[in-house]
Parts: sequence; structure tokens; C-alpha cells
Amino acid sequence: MSRVVVTGMGLITSLGNDLNTSWDALCQGKSGVNIITSYDTSKHRVHFGAQIKDFDPLLYMDRKEARRNDPYEQLSIAVTKQALAQAGLEITGDIADDVGVYIGSGIGGLTSLHDQFRVLHEKGPDRISPFFINMMIIDGASGIVSILTGARGPNWAAVSACATSGNTIGEAWETIRRGDAKVMIAGGAEKAITPIAMAAFDNMHALSRRNDDPQGASRPFDATRDGFVMGEGAAVLILEDLEFAKARGATILAELVGYASTADAHHITDPAPGGEGMVRAMRRALQKANLRPEQVDYINAHGTSTPPNDRNETAAIKTCFGDHAYKLAVSSTKSMTGHTLGAAGAVESVISIQSILNNTIPPTINLHNPDPDCDLDYVPNEARYTPVNVAMSNSMGFGGHNTCLIFKRYEE
Repeated sequence: MSRVVVTGMGLITSLGNDLNTSWDALCQGKSGVNIITSYDTSKHRVHFGAQIKDFDPLLYMDRKEARRNDPYEQLSIAVTKQALAQAGLEITGDIADDVGVYIGSGIGGLTSLHDQFRVLHEKGPDRISPFFINMMIIDGASGIVSILTGARGPNWAAVSACATSGNTIGEAWETIRRGDAKVMIAGGAEKAITPIAMAAFDNMHALSRRNDDPQGASRPFDATRDGFVMGEGAAVLILEDLEFAKARGATILAELVGYASTADAHHITDPAPGGEGMVRAMRRALQKANLRPEQVDYINAHGTSTPPNDRNETAAIKTCFGDHAYKLAVSSTKSMTGHTLGAAGAVESVISIQSILNNTIPPTINLHNPDPDCDLDYVPNEARYTPVNVAMSNSMGFGGHNTCLIFKRYEE
């Protein structure tokens, strides 16, 4: 099977509208969380989130295209163009059939859904946008990216809640390995800080309610954690067949060497006891990567800042890695970006690759009162500068979905 490498990355988070800005903020331990400004929160219990700030879609598309696409689709277009630019890849007619797009979202066009319900009730059915369906559906991002880039290879969208873009990247890897594409545009996007989503997550007691300390609210592995912070974001990787990338003279950023996906078959929201499903995902990914547990230097944890997730993910890492669990570094960058739901796997894959390229591990901020059940090295509060040759990215989603991706420093 083909080796698969990463040649380009695009990233937009609450910390910045491009890769370098977001990465610098992560390394400085900055929080992207603030008071919500996009709607009136006065009737809500939660008044804060990790919103994207000052994003201008017109930098990436014309005004008409922007109007016809939901914000999550606009973000998908933007990070794709960023990633293609870094990869130095132009999708010309002679390669278009071998370039595919897998971009997922946990929720899709929720902003448009919210807006169009208001139109329906205030102005009537005749005023619903004819573009609404394409703005709402989750495969809208993959479709529009394909249209705008000319990519004519495999094209679909995954949905596995907060594991979504871990799956899109992993399945893109499998697609190239089996020879169905030479290049894949893979990632995810989410723009879910809306009144209905925030109310729903809050009513299921998933969100932190620390309105008096928004930037300190996301505190993975801390004994005082009380829920996750909703985030917005998008990320895309350009994955290429190694020989194709070398032939065109591409700069190779890292190699994707392992991927696995499992189900808990346990509970709709809570992880399986001991993170059993995540254990199987990590073990299978290591097996496919032909790596021993002790070869992993860093895990970018799912680390949501909810009591069940952090406890069970910690247990899973201990089960999978044994004694090495206490020697490797683990951090949750959701402490800074918030939880970007379906985009999280892609956002954190970019961060994992950056950790390899820069020999830098971003911290878990707001970790001041360690939970006795969470006793690993979570790189608390300050970035660590240390060699990183192998990085693992974990994602877990409502419904019992687990994904694990393993990136490695590229070697000939």
C-alpha cells in the first residue's frame, strides 16, 4: 500500500484566522474564549464560547459565493485554500480525477437552519432561501470545495459527532493507500455557537457555566472542571501519495502512518468504562503504523474538560501504553480553542503535525488542581520544547465513536 504524507495545512480557530497565528497563540498558552457577541445571551445560562473573530470570507470567495454558503462552508473553503497554497498544489485537468475531498461536520449549517426557521415564522414559506438545503446539509462543504477547486475524485462527508474529522482524515488516508486517489483534501469545519445549540448542550449539562471566568472555564484534567467550552473552527490537510508528492517536488511536512476507528456500543454520551473503545482505537492505530507504544512522544488528547471524558481517556492511555503512559506527554489544546465538535480531529491533527515540525508541545492551560484520577503528564500551563517524532491525535464523539490518528516525522 502507498505511503501517505501531509503537504499542506489550513487552520482557523478562535485564536486566529490562519495557521501561524493560531499556532503562536497556542504556544503562548492563550485562550480563545470570550463573551459571546453573535447573539443576545441574556436568557441563557452560558454567556461565553470560543468564537472565531474577524473572519472575512471575501478573502477567499466573491460576495455572491459567500451569500450562498453557510459559515461552516465558508470556513471549509478558506482552510482548503490555505492548505493548497502551503502545498503549492494547483488542481489542473490532468490530475483532477485523482484528487478527492472528504470534509465533515458534526452539525453542518446550523447558522442557516436557525436563520431560516426565523424567516419561515416571520415572513412565511415563500421567503425561504432556495440555497438553504445546500447551506444546511453536511456534505455541502465537500461539494462546494470540489466545485471551486475542480477536484473530481472521491467526495463525501463523514458525520461521527466530535470524532468526525478524525474519520475524514483517516478515511482519506485509506483511500490513497488503496489507490483510489493520489491526493485528498481532508478535514472538518464547525460553526455551532448559536442560541439553540448552546441551550441544548447546556441543558444536557455538557457545558461549563463559569461566566465569571470564561478564559479559565476550559480546564481539562483539572479536579474543578465542570464541562466543555463550545468552540468554532476549521482545518484541512492535503494528503498525498508519497511518490506523487515527491514527483512534483512537494515539501513534505509529516507522514500519516496510523488510523483506527471503533465504537463503544455503551452509551449515547458517556465513554465506555475505562475508555475501552479508545483503547482499541489506539492499539489498532499503533498496529497499522507498525509502532510500539514507547515510540509515541506526544498525545493530543480529546480532553474535553468534562468529568467523564478526561477520567476515562486517562484510563485508556494507561491501559494502552502501560508504564510508558507516565513518560509520554499528553495535552488538551481544547483548553485554549474550546471544543470545535466535528472540526476537532482536524484542528488537533494540524496541531499534532506542528508539534513535530517545531519540536514543541502546546500546554493544557488552566490545570491548577490536578484530578487524582488524571495523573499523567499533561504539560500544564506552559508549552514544552522537546523532540517530537511521533504524535497521536485522539477524538471521541457522542454515540460512542472513537478515532485515533498517528503522525510521524517524515523520513525517506
